Amino acid sequence: MSTITVDGTGLLCVTLLLRLRDAIADAPAGTLVHVIATDPAAPLDLPAWCHMTGHSYLGPVGDDPHLYALRLTGSPAATRPDAPWHRA
Repeated sequence: MSTITVDGTGLLCVTLLLRLRDAIADAPAGTLVHVIATDPAAPLDLPAWCHMTGHSYLGPVGDDPHLYALRLTGSPAATRPDAPWHRA
């Protein structure tokens, strides 16, 4: 099983989600994704985005307050190219 790490250090969640979406675009279902996010809204935004797209939010990783994990689904709901919070 493959793993991808997306570094969103210093990014606001909208930009982080755009980067995340690009990073996972060609990844297979079941891929484990680690997301580094320093935006204080990340603990709310990441699970909400996963719920909307169908990916599985796995939560924080270890004791690192900025590291989160998710697992990719095989058929995610598409989001708008310019707005990761809106379905396509």
